[in-house]
Amino acid sequence: MSKLDTWVDNRFVQNIVVWLFLMLIFMMVIQAENRFVTTLGFIAFIMPPIYISNLKILPLFFNNKRLLGVFLFLLNILFFTFLGVILLSDLFDKFQWKMLLNVFGAVLLVILFGTALKLARDSFFRRQEEKEAALKLLKAQLNPHFLFNTLNNLYGLSVVKSEKLPDLMLKLSDLLRYSLYETKDTFVPLEKEIEYLQNYISLEKIRLEDKADIQFMIGGNPSGKTIAPMLLIVFVENAFKHLGVLQNVKSKVIVNIEVGEDSLIFSCKNTIDTLETNQDNLEKGKSGIGLQNAKKRLDLMYPEKHQLHIEKQKESHQVELTLNF
Repeated sequence: MSKLDTWVDNRFVQNIVVWLFLMLIFMMVIQAENRFVTTLGFIAFIMPPIYISNLKILPLFFNNKRLLGVFLFLLNILFFTFLGVILLSDLFDKFQWKMLLNVFGAVLLVILFGTALKLARDSFFRRQEEKEAALKLLKAQLNPHFLFNTLNNLYGLSVVKSEKLPDLMLKLSDLLRYSLYETKDTFVPLEKEIEYLQNYISLEKIRLEDKADIQFMIGGNPSGKTIAPMLLIVFVENAFKHLGVLQNVKSKVIVNIEVGEDSLIFSCKNTIDTLETNQDNLEKGKSGIGLQNAKKRLDLMYPEKHQLHIEKQKESHQVELTLNF
């Protein structure tokens, strides 16, 4: 990203540019002896109601608190209308009823204008983030290292003519078909996402054989629920990628999914090498989208509807994610 792109994406710079642009417009429109001072005063007056509306009141409409949002929206308008009348009438010495109507209309107009700008900006950046998330999802759909190891293991089973081979090849086929063809929608059935995790873990069991204790537990009824595709696999893949070998103790990967009526609780715990002390290694990895990109997807797909806790202990690494449907 160039320095220009960095400046363009900076919210503070964006706000400064918008206010400077409005200031130029007002200086051309306002008829007063000292246009600059009058314009500065007008800008200083309309800034607070716009920022209060955009930063505090507008989010309420997206968090199922519309009645509270409407109440505070009207209160915001009335308060600054009253304040504007006080300033224009010299503490009501020159008060006129039409003044009240004019100030009310002006305050309402500037708040709606500010809200429209914020919605347009947020919509634009949200679409950009969705495109970026889609690209990262595409990159995560097929991990060449995982596929290479799996094919090697399947080849070994074919040499000894193992009875496990047909079933495992079918699991690999299902895994690839889901990741390549069934993840194009914004949300997918939770049952399919769980089945994908089961197939992935089954293939990892081949690679690890008896070297690790791998548990996958599911509670509740996933039927009828949906989830962002390829969301949970990031944490499971990361657990196997950083699975460590402990002295006199079997390595472990424990994945648990509890499906409630309105929420999902996902946890994934794996043992790590006691010499592994770099948290960045755990979060970035060498392939896949990494935990940092998973956090960005969560913020995009589940704003204010998820809680993610990542904890690293001396011999283990644990992720717990709660999603509200």
